[in-house]
Amino acid sequence: MNSLIQDIPVDKFDLSLSRMRIISPKSVSRIQDLMHLHGQLQPIVVRSVDGGFQVIDGIKRVYAAIDLALNTLRCCVLNIDLQQAKLLILNYNRSVQSMEVWEEAMVLSDLTKRHGLSQQLLSKLTGYSRSWVSRRLSLISRLSDELISEIRLGVISSTQARALIKLPRDNQMAVAHVIVSRGLASRQSDTLVEAFLKAKDVLEQGHLLKHPEEAFTANLEAPPTAYDYRLGAYGNELLCFAREALYAIQFLLRSLDSKQVDNLNASENIIILQEVEKSGQYAQKLIEVIDNLHAHKPFTVK
Repeated sequence: MNSLIQDIPVDKFDLSLSRMRIISPKSVSRIQDLMHLHGQLQPIVVRSVDGGFQVIDGIKRVYAAIDLALNTLRCCVLNIDLQQAKLLILNYNRSVQSMEVWEEAMVLSDLTKRHGLSQQLLSKLTGYSRSWVSRRLSLISRLSDELISEIRLGVISSTQARALIKLPRDNQMAVAHVIVSRGLASRQSDTLVEAFLKAKDVLEQGHLLKHPEEAFTANLEAPPTAYDYRLGAYGNELLCFAREALYAIQFLLRSLDSKQVDNLNASENIIILQEVEKSGQYAQKLIEVIDNLHAHKPFTVK
């Protein structure tokens, strides 16, 4: 495989292979900060094609360079064909494990569809086991084309995609829109998907997408009020308080574990933070009380 190192103008780059990578703004921003401080540390890997240079490895560095208004980048130019270039995308990122499973799946799927490579041949060419290849192709085959595009653009995270893969393709984007617009965490995404799958009809599914918070509260363990015959009146009273506190803590944690918290303005954030800090202080006192209970000591709350 012949190669040479040369400086290439940024406007000569062909970024068509970026459709098989996840290009999130945050990852590009991190690389941009590093390049601003230290310059280009590693050459971009490209191949010469149709008067331009198709980027094989270093696509995020190219986007960062564009934002930094750099004129040229140092490149390692390879003399290879398109199929070899796609295989190298997997190879270059293997040692550092910098590719997400969805990116690996997109590359393998493209090699299967556009180049007619079998799973057995892909295993041989990539050096991965056949089961590794099969698992990733299975993942990508269960996603709608729209969802794949959203994953590639970094709009939907890998953890959110893992939840959405359980849904029929026709329903994936509707649920994905709610997950993204509400800024749901991975656990909340899983909960919403499970609730959607359990909905008895289309009307119930539609209601759930308009009011996703109902899925979270439905899964909270409501504080039981049943009397425990093993306890006296005071013991049952304490048990009731403990269960109510657990319910409230679960609800608070699920509400705070959301990107919607980032939408609070400065004054709202100050007010909420004060109350949450109070809860933390009482939680610390509760830990002390629990320690006393374990030691079978009398306890008081000041």
